[in-house]
Amino acid sequence: MIPILGRINELSRKQRSSVGLTQAEQSEQHELRKQYLQAIRGQVLTTMLAVSVVDPLGHDVTPEKLTNEKLQRREQAGQ
Repeated sequence: MIPILGRINELSRKQRSSVGLTQAEQSEQHELRKQYLQAIRGQVLTTMLAVSVVDPLGHDVTPEKLTNEKLQRREQAGQ
């Protein structure tokens, strides 16, 4: 689980309440949401890089773009 999610939810609840958010809290909420989206995108990319697409005949038909990204990541890890 993403650690900042609790704080994001807390700020969201406060925003919907009659109290609202201060300017500093709005800025914090914006930054936390950016970090959250970045983390989710990273998780999706990691998952996609672990996937291979195989047709019913057993041939690897993984898109070339994904295959190239996997190779680049392996080369970077090897350096």
